[in-house]
Amino acid sequence: MYTRSVTISNQVGLHARPATFFIQKANDYRCSIWVEKDDRKVNAKSLLGVLSLGIVCGTTINLIADGVDEKQALDNLADLVNSKFAE
Repeated sequence: MYTRSVTISNQVGLHARPATFFIQKANDYRCSIWVEKDDRKVNAKSLLGVLSLGIVCGTTINLIADGVDEKQALDNLADLVNSKFAE
């Protein structure tokens, strides 16, 4: 299992368009991936799950992965978040 914390810094947070990019990237990997905010943890490959967290700009979330490509998955998802989803 691999965990990484990232802070959402794009203007609209993790809503609609950026969430779709995030989920598409998460689905590129075979491992299980979760997004954790406060005391809630959802499947990172589920649009409704990610949107239900209400992640806004400035929120720090934990990315958790477990499986064969876990480190690569979280490294690439963190890079996507840090690029502000190419805003």
